[in-house]
This record gives sequence, C-alpha cells and structure tokens, in this order.
Amino acid sequence: MIRGDLASYIQDAHEKYGAAVRVAPEEISFISGETAWQDIYGFRTGKNKTPPYLKDGKWYTKLPNTAPSILIADEADHSRMRRNLSHAFSDKAIKEQEPLVQGLVDLLVNRLHEQVEENNPTVDIMRWYNYTTFDIITDLTFGEPLYCLRDKDYHPWVVMIAASMKINTIKARTKQFAAFVYIDMLMGLFIDKKALENKRMEFYGLISAKVSKRIAEGTQRPDFISHILRNEEKAELALTKPELDSNALILMVGGSETTATVLSGFTYLLLRHPLVYEKVVGEIRGRFTKLADITFEKVSQLEYLVATLQESMRVYPAVPTGFPRAVPAGGDTVSGVYVSEGVSVFILSQDEIRLADSDQTSVYMSQHAANHSKRNWTDPDTFVPERWLGDAKYKDDNRAVVHPFSFGPRNCLGKK
Repeated sequence: MIRGDLASYIQDAHEKYGAAVRVAPEEISFISGETAWQDIYGFRTGKNKTPPYLKDGKWYTKLPNTAPSILIADEADHSRMRRNLSHAFSDKAIKEQEPLVQGLVDLLVNRLHEQVEENNPTVDIMRWYNYTTFDIITDLTFGEPLYCLRDKDYHPWVVMIAASMKINTIKARTKQFAAFVYIDMLMGLFIDKKALENKRMEFYGLISAKVSKRIAEGTQRPDFISHILRNEEKAELALTKPELDSNALILMVGGSETTATVLSGFTYLLLRHPLVYEKVVGEIRGRFTKLADITFEKVSQLEYLVATLQESMRVYPAVPTGFPRAVPAGGDTVSGVYVSEGVSVFILSQDEIRLADSDQTSVYMSQHAANHSKRNWTDPDTFVPERWLGDAKYKDDNRAVVHPFSFGPRNCLGKK
C-alpha cells in the first residue's frame, strides 16, 4: 500500500488463490461480488438481520477538529448526516445546480480550444480534469471555485489534499502494523513532522473559514450548503459546525479526485480504441448541434456514451481496492465462507476460514481484482462497451460485481 501497487498485488493473489483470499493476517479480500457486496455492505433487513459490518477504524484517520464526517461516523450519526446531506444530491437539487456546473464545463471547453489555438504539441488532460472537478466541487461546497481553470494552474489546496492523502495512508498503516511505528520515527529524523502537522492544521482552518463565510451568505444560492442549512432547524438532522467542516472536506475530496480519475481513465481508453472513439463522437455529434443543447438529462440518454462510461469504471475504478469493514462479533458468512472476528495464520479450505480470537478482522470487496477476473467476465482485460448493450458474446458477464460507488446504506451520495 505504501508503494502504491496494492491493486495489482491483490489481483495477482486472487488469480492464484481464488475468490476469497487472506491478504494479511487480519484482512480477507473477496471478488465474488454477486454475494459479497450484500453480505458485507448491504442493508440489514428481512432475512439478512445480522449485525452490521462497521467501518474498520484502522483504515481511517480522524480530522484535526475530531468531529466525525459521514465517512467515519457511527451508525446513528451516519444516518443523521446522510438524511441531511441527501437533500443536496436529490434530482431537484442537481437540476438547480446544473447552471453552476455548466458554466465551469464551458470554461474547460474554452481552455482546451486555447490549447489547440496555441499549437501545444501535448495537453495534460488529467490536469485539466482536475482543475475542472476541483472548481466544480468547491463552487458547490463553498460558494466559489478554486479558480484553477481561470488561473490555468493548481490551487495550493489541491497540492495539500494530495499530500494529506499520502500522509493519511502512512498513518493508517502505523495503526495496523507495528513496524511502521518505527519507520515513522525514523522518518521523523529527516522530515520536519511538526511543520507538516502545522500545515495540515492550517489547511483545516482554511476549510472551516470557507464554510463560515458560505454560511453567512444564507440559503439563496443553489449549492450543497443551502440544502444543509435548510435542515438545521430540525434537531434530528442538524449538523454541528465542526461536523459541517468535516463533511465539507469529505465532499471536496470525494467529489473531485474520484471524478477526475474516472475521466482520465475514460479518455485514455477511448484514445486507445479508435473504433469506440468514433462511435462515441458520432453519437454525440449526431444528437447535438451546439454546446447549449447539451444538458444533464440529454447526456444521460446517450446510450453508447453511458455504456462506455460504465465500461471505463469497470476497467479503471476510481477506488481500485476495498472499503474495509470489521466482521461483527460472533463471526459471519461472506459469499459462503465463514469468517470469525479473530485472527490466525492458516486457512483450512476455501469454504471455511478459521481465525483465532482477536479484536477484529477486516473484509472487503476488491473492485479492480473483481473487475479483471475471468471468474466474473468474458475477456476481463478487454475494453468493450458493447458488453453493457446486450452483446451475446458477453451474456454470461457477472454484472452484479460492478459497484464503483460502493453498495448499501453507505454508498456514495454523489452517485447521481
């Protein structure tokens, strides 16, 4: 995980050992998505009334203000936050937000035209997607963009977020593996960790100030905060100011980097497959004659484009590895495999994984490995949008595996 090649490591492990693999003493990865998504992440209703699989705290770091975000909140707080925040992602809210998004997309198009007119031999499209998604999400969260598109460069916040994601990964591993405590101490001899922590605190202070400024502007603007503020009078939905700060940060990171990642992979795959590219271009230009005609609703009706995006998220998921959950007390069965809440170093069989007593064991669906497994797909490494459009060759594809926005009561609010 520190090296950044965890996705390929887990994929190789599943190819060698099967659908359920112990990848670390306290971690079991699954690629049997037709059952594992529901078993681990699904709603606990009807016949499936086992205790919920809670977020594994080893994988998450607390924010400096210590207030939970929707990402790490317990069940009660998560339910309250989700009911509040969901209003900002309703169909009605998305329609109201469309002009804000359209304005920034228009600016992206203008900037790309400038690149052509300046005869630039190469364009780093990933940077432009990042500029756009960060501008959009900060405009919807704080009432104004970071002006990356305007200034044609990264805002300092973007650099801070990238650095903090790496730091949080190291912090999480320190919780899990004792060796990293000593590695962290050794790194401290060469890095001014206090300066890094001060920078981190400064960043969260800036986020809080932005939220305060946006709150002061009221509820007239059709963005995320306006919908959140309208729920503040309802005690069962209200968020505290620190909670609002924490969730604003999660919205900013979750709504920017993931989208830019998917769009980068989508563009790469299109350009590597000229026939697919020609079909996408033909569909778009056959439907629209001018930019003003392109709307959220009309884009969603482009069948081949939507299939191409679905296939892109299968081949290149924004979150390639799993969302770890702790096995509840007493153990449970995931995809037909019994898993207890403890730890041991041996596997009896593929049908039964025996674990000795311990605090908790993590289980998760590994998206990249599942999406590239012959167990689930015909020609898993081949980019074929037609597999989503009824092509007979791919009729046996296990489409239930693909959930790029996760699954169940904690799936991504921004899916729509």
